[in-house]
Amino acid sequence: MKLTSRGRYAVTAILDIAIHGNSLPVSLADISERQAISLSYLEQLFAQLRREGIVQSVRGPGGGYQLGKTPEEINVGMIIAAVNESVDVSKCKGSGNCSNNSRCLTHSLWERLEDQIEHFLHTITLAELVEENSDHDCKASHCHDHHH
Repeated sequence: MKLTSRGRYAVTAILDIAIHGNSLPVSLADISERQAISLSYLEQLFAQLRREGIVQSVRGPGGGYQLGKTPEEINVGMIIAAVNESVDVSKCKGSGNCSNNSRCLTHSLWERLEDQIEHFLHTITLAELVEENSDHDCKASHCHDHHH
């Protein structure tokens, strides 16, 4: 899966809302500060997430974003798809290893891996991630090392 920072940041931001929202809107400025993701970048991501109904915006004072579905209905694969991250571990769908329109020797292996990753990410719900995060204190430094 071309899991670039786009997909990772989108999942992190949605998880932030799920953890800190408590049914109140969360501002992008707060997410930006807590997760060290630039505000302009979040604005781009949230435009896409809103279009897919994963979040909804709340206007006015105390406004921000809320989840557009329950944490049980939102899965990681859905978030990544919303910000246009495509799964391509093979690099074959581009030019990659496949040349002259012939499939590279390992093409079907990478395709199967892609399917597995895609399936795996669609089985992990936001609710599960919230649960996992409540299991350990995220103020510990190890949580801040993983978003680069």
